[in-house]
Amino acid sequence: MKTLKVALLGCGNVGSQVARILIDDAEDLASRTGARLELTGIAVRNPDAPRDTDLPRNLFTTDAEKLVEDADIVIELMGGMEPARTLMLHAIGHGASVVTGNKALLAADGAALFEKADAAGVRLAYEAAVAGAIPILRPIRDSLSGDRITKVMGIVNGTTNYILDAMDSTGAQFADALAEAQRLGYAEADPTADVEGHDAASKGAILASLAFHTNFDLANVSCEGISSVTADDIAAAKDAGFVIKLLAIAEKLDNDGEPGVSVRVHPTLLPRTHPLAAVHGAFNAVFVEAENAGELMFYGQGAGGAPTASAVMGDVVSTARRLVLGGPLGAETPTGSVPALPFAKVTTSYSIGLQVTDQPGVLAAVAQVFAHHGVSIETMRQTIHADGTASSAELRFVTHRASEAALAATVEAIKGLDVINSVTSVLRVEGV
Repeated sequence: MKTLKVALLGCGNVGSQVARILIDDAEDLASRTGARLELTGIAVRNPDAPRDTDLPRNLFTTDAEKLVEDADIVIELMGGMEPARTLMLHAIGHGASVVTGNKALLAADGAALFEKADAAGVRLAYEAAVAGAIPILRPIRDSLSGDRITKVMGIVNGTTNYILDAMDSTGAQFADALAEAQRLGYAEADPTADVEGHDAASKGAILASLAFHTNFDLANVSCEGISSVTADDIAAAKDAGFVIKLLAIAEKLDNDGEPGVSVRVHPTLLPRTHPLAAVHGAFNAVFVEAENAGELMFYGQGAGGAPTASAVMGDVVSTARRLVLGGPLGAETPTGSVPALPFAKVTTSYSIGLQVTDQPGVLAAVAQVFAHHGVSIETMRQTIHADGTASSAELRFVTHRASEAALAATVEAIKGLDVINSVTSVLRVEGV
């Protein structure tokens, strides 16, 4: 039986589980692939660092370059831009196929990496880069390749979903829910990449590139995080029959008669009847709409060592089979040229919260601004707050579908009204 040499870069939560599977399940993997998968080494910064998984000490090395030069398959789980990018290119240059979960690198520089892999005739696989254990990239690339995808909406960051779900179920403020997520290990000590939407934006760019056969990168993604979402926003959404989720959305839109794609990440109101509304805790889910297949839902654990290792090993086995049986190994670079549309072209419904002076004529003044900018009001809720002799009101509007440009102009004009104390929130609405 043929032996394929496998090099592992990184031995964190995911990497240690990948190493465990390669060692413990070696016989099963050999029967599935037709080749022995020999783990030849694990490149780490500190071979003596404590690790959760007991792995043979002789596998660890600090010489990552030498390790990848002798490999047939390189598994990159270091994360970050460098030295991951340089090592991946080094592996490709030496004829090794690469399996990675590095969504940030792929979103920032994926096009160049795919081009290099194609030119070298090796494979670049990355199922683990989006939604952990959920098999979503391969179904989009392969199972739906004969269909036309029109929209992808995903809860692709477990940290933010845990926080928003906790706020919805307990009424907690954002800061308290974040602190609990950090205590439980769902959020990092510095949660910026998660709560400001950057992690989801990287995954959104990858999903959009596959769904619409065109390279999209982070510069094409409009991004807004959840740090401004309040307990009042959550409560108001619940009263109106909605739940707030941070979604990565890639959607094909009409652009003056020509197709274009919007890629965006932002807090979103979903009806509680929508399948994504039922995704709780740190779980992930991706909702796909296609012309012929209709609506599809992919759900599962979006993070964690063993779940993500499952996605990594799926790519390893698939790559090994191709090396044994023959067949195309290229990175399947997107070849389309659908333009990325600016956020102003997006059309959706909106929820707008206002704090206003409680006096006659306020509603008429606000409604006139909406009408002037062509934004139609679907529903309105009013709450009166009395404080001594003064009183104010909270108004929350849900609009019919309107363009982002019209909405931005409406909000800016509303801010200029004398009766407006503040615009407390502007949230997009999907699934209605």
